[in-house]
Amino acid sequence: MHRLKLPLQFSKSISCSYRALHDKTQLDSAVSLASVLKSRAVVRFRGPDTVKFLQGLLTNDVRKFGEPMDEKTSTLAPPNLSCVSERPMYAALLTPQGRFLYDFFLYTPPRPDTKLDRTGSAPGPDPDEGVEVFADVDVSVLDELLSTLKKYRLRAKVDIENMAQELQCWQRYAGNVSEKSSSVEEPEAAGVDHSGMSSARGNALGWQWFKDPRLDCLGFRGIFPSDTIPPLVEAGKETDEQNYRLWRIENGVAEGSAEIPKGEAIPLEYNLVGLNAISFDKGCYVGQELIARTHHRGVIRKRLLPLRFLEESGEEAKWNVAPGSEVIVSATGKKVGTVTTQLGCRGLGVLRLDEAFKRSGSLTIQGQKDTKVEAIKPDWWPAEWLQEHQHQSAVA
Repeated sequence: MHRLKLPLQFSKSISCSYRALHDKTQLDSAVSLASVLKSRAVVRFRGPDTVKFLQGLLTNDVRKFGEPMDEKTSTLAPPNLSCVSERPMYAALLTPQGRFLYDFFLYTPPRPDTKLDRTGSAPGPDPDEGVEVFADVDVSVLDELLSTLKKYRLRAKVDIENMAQELQCWQRYAGNVSEKSSSVEEPEAAGVDHSGMSSARGNALGWQWFKDPRLDCLGFRGIFPSDTIPPLVEAGKETDEQNYRLWRIENGVAEGSAEIPKGEAIPLEYNLVGLNAISFDKGCYVGQELIARTHHRGVIRKRLLPLRFLEESGEEAKWNVAPGSEVIVSATGKKVGTVTTQLGCRGLGVLRLDEAFKRSGSLTIQGQKDTKVEAIKPDWWPAEWLQEHQHQSAVA
């Protein structure tokens, strides 16, 4: 299949030289891109206990998928479409100790055969059938994830099926794609397309593009039949997934069990609260105790940050920095954090906020003294995340 010819400055960032872009505005000005995410696989949950089962496992409030639309929320969808929440949800499954295991993007595709009643509401799901929920998950841990879910299932009436052959995940991103949400050809902020069965829908089942549930700047996400090209994407013009990975890294967002270390990562340090993956209003779930305690303590001293690797001259580094490399203060050798992800001269790392920004001009890689590290604050970060750092800087 032919690949879309990228703008020069964008294609260079994923070429063999891995020269990243000089300024994030160049990414913003690139044409909008679409990639099939081969790093993700689709799983289906269905059965009368689907919502109850996922609610007891995952960090987000999955009960929203079982709630019927009332007169107010039903206006978010075209008439005669889904009776349950259509907006996708980001969530995670943790260890009992509150460490990250797997991430999930959850979807309930709209159904064209459901009608609103005389009050303007849609009926809830049939209790004997339950809600059908799809999830895109990290393909590299798919077998392990399915095994883990089936261990937790016990006697719950929920079928868990691998749909990797039938469905695949796509992302639309870059350029000003996230700014077009009010146009007739894009899904709206609520994640649904007001024009009904328009070009934004994939087929009669209602597969469509949804706004990424994590951040507006990440664009749109959806699952579609494997044998079709999604709407709004020209056949043969999808781009390599590495472009999407670079876009995420530029925005300081990790994804999957490789970039969010399985069994090790503390979800709050990887900004999962800011990415709408955690509900503090729901009941118990696996690993909740550590999450609640850390959150209510109020101070997260380390967070995942976008990184830029530079030469002494200030030019972008031409050599690789391996994940796991330590970021240190060059003058003292004090450890500031660790590189978790690398793509060319861009990366992600979990760094102490006070040191990362106070010493931004003097960070380097342990054992690679010629490689300087620039820590970048993402535009989407809430102001309160840096209040503690700013207080410490003022005292210093």
